[in-house]
Amino acid sequence: MDATAAAEIELAGVRKEYPGGSVAVASLDLVVPAGSLTVLVGPSGSGKSTVLRMVNRLIAPTAGVISLDGQDVTKSDVVALRRKIGYVIQHVGLFPHQTVAQNVATVPKLLGWDRKRVSARVEELLDLVGLDAGLHGKRYPHQLSGGQRQRVGVARALAADPVVLLMDEPFSAVDPIVRGRLQQEFLRLQETVRKTILLVTHDVDEAVRLGDHIAVLSEGGKLEQFAPPAELLARPASAFVAEFVGADRGVKRLSVTPIPRQGLRAVGEVDGGSPRLPVSATLYDALAALLEGGTGHVVVTDGEGELGAMSADDIYTAATTGD
Repeated sequence: MDATAAAEIELAGVRKEYPGGSVAVASLDLVVPAGSLTVLVGPSGSGKSTVLRMVNRLIAPTAGVISLDGQDVTKSDVVALRRKIGYVIQHVGLFPHQTVAQNVATVPKLLGWDRKRVSARVEELLDLVGLDAGLHGKRYPHQLSGGQRQRVGVARALAADPVVLLMDEPFSAVDPIVRGRLQQEFLRLQETVRKTILLVTHDVDEAVRLGDHIAVLSEGGKLEQFAPPAELLARPASAFVAEFVGADRGVKRLSVTPIPRQGLRAVGEVDGGSPRLPVSATLYDALAALLEGGTGHVVVTDGEGELGAMSADDIYTAATTGD
């Protein structure tokens, strides 16, 4: 897989007005950096899914320009365009009478790949999304769990190594436990493939957990704020954004703020029974461990040993530094 295959998405003055005067998106300017994961969030009527569908021309914009790496999608051949764009939807949309392997092979076969290349690609992708090709490849969609079907949907979307991946509520049809696992595995997958991903969700927690950037939209597709999760939570640009992300945005912010390597207490100052956390954990993890451990401190470690310790005051200071 070509991990460098990614494209910048740019929307300039994009508008979608339906016959009768209903405006889904009034005028949207947005740049999605190549190789990043940008999440669109907002209430019903904010045009999130409409934006997604305009990018791959399932819906035609009324005005404005949508481009992939500078090329106007409205002037591109629609079939060629969609082969550059993977699309994952809430209910997956797998072909029920085809096996898992056949579903994943759909686009490579349309592109005329030979059988050996298709087979190797299917095996590679199923392994990438955590499914055993020998075990699951011959099964049909109805024989899979909801989480497994979503993984197959992602594998199929990645089959032709698209430059862009569009995802519309991809994890909302599964239960919370499976959803959390899929989110974690998807982050691992993105570390490997580094696609340009535009993902729609109504769930702010999901947006904060997954996004490199979050675009908050209000009615009519108005862009209220576009920022990394930590910045969005620390400094909402408007009352609308503050209300939408929730009164618990301070707690959410802990989940996207890493433990600092600098300014830690000496380990010798704390109880030897204090819980231990890797430095890769977040301040949310540190606070949870501190509350559960009951010693008033957590010890931060890396692969070489103990880096230092943190108290509740230290966690607060780290969370508010830079405000």
